[in-house]
Amino acid sequence: MASNMSAAANLPSPMATFSHYAFPIPKGFSFLGDKSLTWLYTTAVIVVSLLLVEQWLWRYRKGSLPGDKWMIPIIGKFADSTRPSMQAYQKQWDMGALSATSVFNIFIVMAANNEFSRKILNSPMYAEPALVHAAKLVLRSDNWVFLNGKAHVEYRRGLNALFTRKALGAYLTVQEQIARKHLTRWLAESQANPGPRPIMMDMRYCNMDTSLRVFCGDHIPEEAVKDINEKYWHITKSLELVNFPLPFPGTKVWYAVQARKSALRWLELAAEKSRIAMAAGGEPECMLDQWIRAFTDDSYKGRKDFTNLEMAMVLFSFLFASQDAMSSGLVYGFQHLVDNPDILAKVREEQTRVRQGNFDKPLTLDMIAEMTYLQAVVKESLRLKSPVTMVPYRTTRPFPISENYTVPRWSLVIPTFVTSLLDPNVYPEPESFQPERWLDPESTANKNPKNYLVYGNGPHKCIGIEYANMNIALVLATAVCMMDFEHDVTPLSEEIDIIATIFPKDGCRLTLTPRDNSA
Repeated sequence: MASNMSAAANLPSPMATFSHYAFPIPKGFSFLGDKSLTWLYTTAVIVVSLLLVEQWLWRYRKGSLPGDKWMIPIIGKFADSTRPSMQAYQKQWDMGALSATSVFNIFIVMAANNEFSRKILNSPMYAEPALVHAAKLVLRSDNWVFLNGKAHVEYRRGLNALFTRKALGAYLTVQEQIARKHLTRWLAESQANPGPRPIMMDMRYCNMDTSLRVFCGDHIPEEAVKDINEKYWHITKSLELVNFPLPFPGTKVWYAVQARKSALRWLELAAEKSRIAMAAGGEPECMLDQWIRAFTDDSYKGRKDFTNLEMAMVLFSFLFASQDAMSSGLVYGFQHLVDNPDILAKVREEQTRVRQGNFDKPLTLDMIAEMTYLQAVVKESLRLKSPVTMVPYRTTRPFPISENYTVPRWSLVIPTFVTSLLDPNVYPEPESFQPERWLDPESTANKNPKNYLVYGNGPHKCIGIEYANMNIALVLATAVCMMDFEHDVTPLSEEIDIIATIFPKDGCRLTLTPRDNSA
């Protein structure tokens, strides 16, 4: 640390340049009086001095890390952040295991390898999740996801009951019903208007409907599902790594805050209806019901004083975690299957065997567990196109991330998932879609679980991993039984659009037709 800081310490003072300097008076300013000229020169000196201080701070904080020698004044790399691309990110990652950049004087350290990424994720004493700059405005700063340390561990422990095997079994029925409803609608619309259609927005609606019905059951009306789904797109667009930070009317963040307020009103209403239903002796039919039944039981020893608003914020955090990421995972799941017909055929063969030829038979957890090849497909699809490429953290104190560098306090420090998931030493032919790599217990993929960062790592690792994997598998399993699909490949099919998570730039255009399983 001393070596890289000493170079910054020897930089000349930015104020020294202006000591006793005599500025000539341009003729065009001869109409100004002495006082006006003094004010003008003083202002100019202050502005230029501040810009030099900014550059000095940039170089001091960067130290020996790879990064631009000089940073664009004030905005830094803002222009690049408004048009995020995997190519630009790759350029940054190629600078080194750690590299520096800056946007609006927010100092950013990016970790490009597995070691440093995992260190960030597992260092709650030095860094806390920041998600994106606007996250606390969108989610509310008092949301449980921003807790850290012991408070976070204890709160999370109380939510684990919502994702037990018994709970997942109850959710499965709802998930399958919603999947069939939306897939049936897709087929009807495709028959009415034959030809390819992008499935991205349809998949987002299906996923939103599934999440809200699992979370709230019939305690939330169809009107609310449509309302939240339509407005949630504003939240998605606000989740770029850098956005205009203040929620002024008309900004992306402002629209996102309004969408959150609307969603919380519906979710609070659902929580109240669930309380009434459980108090009347009803059977739990959704996540809210299970939660309320658990903490109103006399034998329950955990916290019981959850308000409707707090429960609504927890559900909204689950929605926040699942909507974009799971939609991305589903869209790429379809694309990977349709682009690999031999793998699609194996998935269909497994469905025939597990379902014993009865494709209308309701799924169970035991049936899902038998679909080992489908599970490998889901895991490989998520590896190849990880919905989340990185998750920003904010340092709460100086963070000695390596022997030679300490990240300054209040900096963003960003672990990267993609580089770990495409490591050729762990995943031979990393750009190739090979579900079989997960079927061999001795494969390098299975022997290096530390590289599989799809769901993060450490104390803030995704709480609903089994739920997410199950939902993606269920939708794909149902779809391959209900329909045939053909990919309308375009020049944008393999291009990546980064909108909070990643999607194909053409939305994954598929031609859908009903499948005849009688043969």
